[in-house]
Amino acid sequence: MIKIIASQKGQGKTKQLIALANEAVNRTDGHLVFIDDDKRHMFDLHHDIRFVDTTSFPLSNYRELVGFICGILSQNSDIKEIFLDGVGNIVKNFDNDALLKLLKKLEMLSGLNSVDFIFTINSDPDNLPEEAKGYLV
Repeated sequence: MIKIIASQKGQGKTKQLIALANEAVNRTDGHLVFIDDDKRHMFDLHHDIRFVDTTSFPLSNYRELVGFICGILSQNSDIKEIFLDGVGNIVKNFDNDALLKLLKKLEMLSGLNSVDFIFTINSDPDNLPEEAKGYLV
C-alpha cells in the first residue's frame, strides 16, 4: 500500500506523517523506518522507529531513492512501513513524471516485501497527475 500526503509547504504534512508513524508503533508487529532530509524531527518519533537522515547520501533522482530503499529493505526483512518526509527535498530532481515512476517502483517493492509506504510531497493535490491522486490520504 502506498499513501501520499500532499499540500503546499507549511500545511502540517510533517506533523501528520510523524503522528502516523508514532501510531503505527502500537499496531505493527514489524519494524518502522522514517526517512527525512534532515534531523529536525528525529526526537519527535517514538524510539522504536528507525530514523534515516539522507543528508549524507546525495540522491539526485527517483531511481537512486528506490535503490536507497532497496538497501534498507535488504538489511531487514521485518520492515512493515516506511515513511518518507518531503520526497522532493530528499530527491533533488523530482517532478510529476518522476512521481509516477516512483509510484510504480514502490508498488512493486510493496508487493514483493509486504511493506507500506507513506510519504509527503510539497504540491497542491490538484497539480498531481490523475494517476497519483488515487494514493492521496
